[in-house]
Amino acid sequence: MAMALAEDLGLGDPTTEGLLEPDATAGFSLLVREPGVICGLPIVAAVFAALDPAVVVAPSVADGDRITEPREIARISGPARAILSGERTALNALGRLSGIATLTARCVAELEGTGATLLDTRKTTPGLRDLEKYAVRCGGGTNHRFNLGEALLVKDNHIRLAGGIAPAVARLRQSAPGLRLEVEAETLADVRAALDAGADRILLDNMTIDELRGAAAMVAGRVETEASGGITLDNLRAVGETGVDFVSLGAVTHSARALDVALEAVS
Repeated sequence: MAMALAEDLGLGDPTTEGLLEPDATAGFSLLVREPGVICGLPIVAAVFAALDPAVVVAPSVADGDRITEPREIARISGPARAILSGERTALNALGRLSGIATLTARCVAELEGTGATLLDTRKTTPGLRDLEKYAVRCGGGTNHRFNLGEALLVKDNHIRLAGGIAPAVARLRQSAPGLRLEVEAETLADVRAALDAGADRILLDNMTIDELRGAAAMVAGRVETEASGGITLDNLRAVGETGVDFVSLGAVTHSARALDVALEAVS
């Protein structure tokens, strides 16, 4: 938060400081101008508290709530300088995180009834992963690993450099026996190799719908399957209906449009 505030306040806020006395107070309405899932209200409060702990943020909704029409979601009152100086930082965070939560909720709805669970990825804004993955949870999605150390994921370049799926799995079982192990498969032959090697989950990378069905049938529930790559809202449900356990979608964090939010002074 300090870094975000420093972007705006590294040289101070001469506009606000020149127009308002240090003891000036004011009230503001925090508005959402379109339907969506709210996420980031604690961040809004933290932004203003960092500038002046006397600022009061009184929300009328909670993170994870769905807004069906434009409305006020909080009243903010207190030292006017702090509120105006922190306005853009607070709105950027709220709009960004609410946009991620909103897109995630749409994707989760597309998968409803298929049996597949929506996962995010590590395709997040540098330095904001925890917040963006929190937004995914607010939208009803499930977090994949937060960092490289949480689980083993053998991707295409690992496989090439290790000499194949089988030797890669064997070496990792020896070096990190306590971690779950997932193997990326680009073909059905790779799926078979990952099964034979003893992977815990198989990542089905950029496969067609028919290939995904074939992979799910081959695995037959013996290990978990995860579809990834080339997936959009248009084909998400079809992917979920192939029988895979998980669908990972980087777009929920890297391509979400910010929700339209605003702060307006009230009398």
